[in-house]
Amino acid sequence: MVLVRFLSTTSQASRQRSWLSYPVLTITISHLYVILLLLPLFLWSCATSIPITYAQPLNHHHHLASSYLDPDPDSNPIMSSLRRAPPLVFPAAAKHTATLIFVHGLGDTGYGWATAAENWRRRQRLDEVKFVLPHAPRMSVTSAAGMSMPSWYDIVALSGRTEDLRARQDEQGILVSREYLHGLIQAEIDSGIPANRIVLGGFSQGGAMSLFSGLTAKVKLAGIVGLSSYLPLEAKFPDFVKESDLNHDTPVLMCHGDVDPVVPTAFGKESYEILKSQGFAVTLKMYEGMGHSACLEELDEVEAFLQARLPAQEGKTEL
Repeated sequence: MVLVRFLSTTSQASRQRSWLSYPVLTITISHLYVILLLLPLFLWSCATSIPITYAQPLNHHHHLASSYLDPDPDSNPIMSSLRRAPPLVFPAAAKHTATLIFVHGLGDTGYGWATAAENWRRRQRLDEVKFVLPHAPRMSVTSAAGMSMPSWYDIVALSGRTEDLRARQDEQGILVSREYLHGLIQAEIDSGIPANRIVLGGFSQGGAMSLFSGLTAKVKLAGIVGLSSYLPLEAKFPDFVKESDLNHDTPVLMCHGDVDPVVPTAFGKESYEILKSQGFAVTLKMYEGMGHSACLEELDEVEAFLQARLPAQEGKTEL
């Protein structure tokens, strides 16, 4: 569930596509190579604490990351053992009227999606949107032979088979991460952004968390995005929805490659069909030849979705 990107500093002038400011090579990896390819990231994240200066986390998010995590540490030993870095935040280019919270996948960090956020800002179509990119805590992941890595919940097997992703899902870990994401949403509301001006989205494991957390949120959101993802805890999902069913008609955008070897394409489609059958306002976009990654066309689709769900308000006058 990892998107590996190598950035080149070669000139953009000769390239036909202008979505990214630098050429990006996206490499899709199969589950057979997950541990090998993630090892340098693990070693790097353990060895360094030097921040990447894409943007500075805002003060209220820094406070949130340190204090919101454990509302009652003694009641939840898992929550009390987790340590979270403050989310990476890109302030709105204009007046802040809306927020996108975008959740990364297994083994990644919020920095992995900084380039996408930067380029959405550069295109000046989402000037009133603040981008919040949270970082998952490090934990032992069973599918990676118990290695410690950023993860929103444990995954027992990453074999490319739907039945393995469904088996022995880490319900407690999923619920802990849902509570954290709900806290990020509430922090935006507390800062003056209405819930209907907030979109929750993510990629892979982060997309799974976004679907589950968004559709069971205690406030009505503007939209939900799940890229190369699936619906976790699907058997119990209707029961969780009963606890808070405010987002049944909230637009949901799911995107998936048709040759995904990590989160099987069939699993993404099944999750879409489950949500559709339960009356959710979900749309599925498929991308030919795309594996477990993202492509420019897909990111353009997400941008258009954000424009539709979070239209600019500055300069509008009330009648």
